[in-house]
Amino acid sequence: MIRRVTFDETVYAEAPAKFEAGTPSIGDAVGLGAALKYLRQFEPNSLLQHEHALLEHGTRLLTPIPGLKIYGHANEKVGVISFTLNGYSTEQVGKELDRHGIAVRTGHHCAQPSLRHFGLEATVRPSFALYNTHAEIEHLVSVVRHLARKS
Repeated sequence: MIRRVTFDETVYAEAPAKFEAGTPSIGDAVGLGAALKYLRQFEPNSLLQHEHALLEHGTRLLTPIPGLKIYGHANEKVGVISFTLNGYSTEQVGKELDRHGIAVRTGHHCAQPSLRHFGLEATVRPSFALYNTHAEIEHLVSVVRHLARKS
């Protein structure tokens, strides 16, 4: 980003170089390479089928919980479920799930315009991937059911 630096002045490089401060994120590139190498051992359609099966399982089990509302019902959506639970902030739900060893994301998910379309500011969002199991989803549902009964 710098063409020349002295104690008296700094001369910046021409664009686009002047916007590239510091060392490139080499760790990110190496990590991406390792992730791609790992994923290549799987057949892509089987990964998609597994993720979709987890999504359907989670949706089927969460839907009947009193006070729980799921947002987003696209036919070919990725493996995430966004929901709210009456009587609880999304942060409270996330903290309770965390106490039970379940990692979810809570908040606006860098998608405030989309959430506001649904009249929301935040949701709870479990994400499912190749390393998740039906049993893990059932554990999540069990904790959420317990919260729903308490409210």
